[in-house]
Amino acid sequence: MNDNEADSETQAVRDYEVVVVGGGPAGLQAALYTTRLGHDTAVVDRGGGRAAMMLDTHNVIGVPEETSGNEFLQTAQEQVQSYGGDVVRDFIVEAERTEDGRFRLHGNDAEFLADRVVLGVGFNDERPDPPVPRTGKGLHYCLHCDAYMFIDRPVYVMGTGEAAAHVAMIMLNFTDDVDVLLRGETPEWSAETDEQLRAHPIDIVEAEITGMRKSDDGWLEAYEFDDGSVREYRGGFPMYGSNYNTALPEQLGCELTDDGTVAVDESMETTVDGVYAVGDITAGHNQIPVAMGKGAQAGIDIHYGLREFPRDLEDIRANGPVDPAATPDISSQIRGAAEAFPEARAPPIESPEPELADDD
Repeated sequence: MNDNEADSETQAVRDYEVVVVGGGPAGLQAALYTTRLGHDTAVVDRGGGRAAMMLDTHNVIGVPEETSGNEFLQTAQEQVQSYGGDVVRDFIVEAERTEDGRFRLHGNDAEFLADRVVLGVGFNDERPDPPVPRTGKGLHYCLHCDAYMFIDRPVYVMGTGEAAAHVAMIMLNFTDDVDVLLRGETPEWSAETDEQLRAHPIDIVEAEITGMRKSDDGWLEAYEFDDGSVREYRGGFPMYGSNYNTALPEQLGCELTDDGTVAVDESMETTVDGVYAVGDITAGHNQIPVAMGKGAQAGIDIHYGLREFPRDLEDIRANGPVDPAATPDISSQIRGAAEAFPEARAPPIESPEPELADDD
């Protein structure tokens, strides 16, 4: 097991058991598990990401609503570091498998070697052309997170595809004032979807947006259109699709699904042994708790594969019993971090004082 200097940014090659690429909720959760389970771990994060854009955090038990995405991620990074993991600011541009079965990851500033790789690289939302409000103040990408705030308020859905039509109909569960904004484009949804959509009390607005009106706190109040109309909205959802960041998975030979996500099994391992994918780069709901669950699953499975003990019975029969000097199988970095947690240490064993005889 290799020890790493947590603050050494000049190291030519940084060697770990686990390297997590991507510092979103899924990647950080995976790193939290592998670190606490005793494996030298680094999170290589370029910064930014969808979670970092959140003004508030919703649907995460135990996290106050007013917690921003950056605050949420900063706390998670500090947790990983407190257990002995490293968080490195870098951007991995290339990945390959070495001849000995490990993985070499090339960053802009350093190279990393790892026994296991976790890819939490996510996707990028296709953003609408301006004018649009700030993300989180009238422009929202998560229906499950933000529909609640639009109860009984006017809402728009931008887009021309199937997803836009269906999201507009879903929003009728929360408000009776829903528009689909085509922005001068032709609908691309099917004839069946068109029939279904027009049977719901939803306005389909064909005109392009030319301007917007915002409140003093930056929230959207209304859009102005090129036909001279003005429509009031509290906010809405652009539905233009996603671009999955699959460059690294493809370099490593990971198979993709038909929808462009990385194919994984129930443990979040890809079709390449030792490579895991978590969070929004995999199929499923793009939610922080879902992503964290995927990260936890990957972290636990990685531990099963990397832990030294219990030693296999066949190995014991061939090489003899476990040498007590080989335990515990923990690096000095993680051991040092564990010593900073007094509540995790047992109190010292004190020998009882001998009783004095009556004639002493």
